[in-house]
Amino acid sequence: MSFFGFGQSADIDIVLNDGETRKKAEHRSEDGRKDKYFLFYDGETVSGKVNVTLKYPGKRLEHNGIKIEFIGQIEMYYDRGNHHEFVSLVKDLARPGELTQSQTFDFEFTHVEKPYESYTGQNVKLRYFLRATVGRRLNDISKELDIVVHTLSTYPEMNSSIKMEVGIEDCLHIEFEYNKSKYHLKDVIVGKIYFLLVRIKIKHMEIDIIKRETTGTGPNVYHENDTIAKYEIMDGAPVRGESIPIRLFLAGYELTPTMRDINKKFSVRYYLNLVLIDEEERRYFKQQEITLWRKGDIVRKSMSHQAAIASQRFEGGSNPEKSYSQNTEEDAS
Repeated sequence: MSFFGFGQSADIDIVLNDGETRKKAEHRSEDGRKDKYFLFYDGETVSGKVNVTLKYPGKRLEHNGIKIEFIGQIEMYYDRGNHHEFVSLVKDLARPGELTQSQTFDFEFTHVEKPYESYTGQNVKLRYFLRATVGRRLNDISKELDIVVHTLSTYPEMNSSIKMEVGIEDCLHIEFEYNKSKYHLKDVIVGKIYFLLVRIKIKHMEIDIIKRETTGTGPNVYHENDTIAKYEIMDGAPVRGESIPIRLFLAGYELTPTMRDINKKFSVRYYLNLVLIDEEERRYFKQQEITLWRKGDIVRKSMSHQAAIASQRFEGGSNPEKSYSQNTEEDAS
């Protein structure tokens, strides 16, 4: 609306050139609602049209210029109003003047750098969006269009297994082994638990996947832990020498890639947390960080096939398939 509702105004619409064919990805908004947005990757061109439609035909719209911006920004919830922009591109669509009729403007941002993955967390939000603006003397007219960016990685060359021990002197000794330390978001965690010494009565054991979001720096660091998944390993008392296999499918959980020191503003890390509870409700913990990464989906494999490959690698099978997790479109490490 223009000042006091008088004079000319306009509606703005942003349309992507490949909007009918471009894939969409589901992304959680700040209020917890899931919506679908156009999906982009690092280095892809963003192009389209800005439609400026006059509300009152026959009336002129004076403006101070028309532009479109491509913005990548980080917003800390405890510091709202201060947006940290790590990508800021501007295209001028029209010089200052006037519009006498509705008009369409083409734009193109070529091979745009999008270094980080879109993320909405407990205390921070990283978003990418297009913003078209018709400059006015008193009040600008603008429209935003959010997109989602996914960061792809290649398969880690070094991916050693993880071995942990949980022990209470002369009471309990457990060895826990994971098949590897780096997993893609649709992977399978394969593991084993060995009970070497059991002199306390354990009644329950589970693995939790914990997401730890760290925001801020120095004395103003905030840690937010969120339990993403709980996987029951055992319900009942184990005996010495017993071995329990683990197979945990990650595809069913809402996970993001591991993010370390993103633009010196925040980090997102994941941990496997082994929890033991005895009959007196005492809890014992052992935590191990794992790395999560996103791979391209050029070749889709069934989850059972992934599980078979994971088991083969973990159990030392000969010639495990090497190519299935190297099907990535680009290296975003």
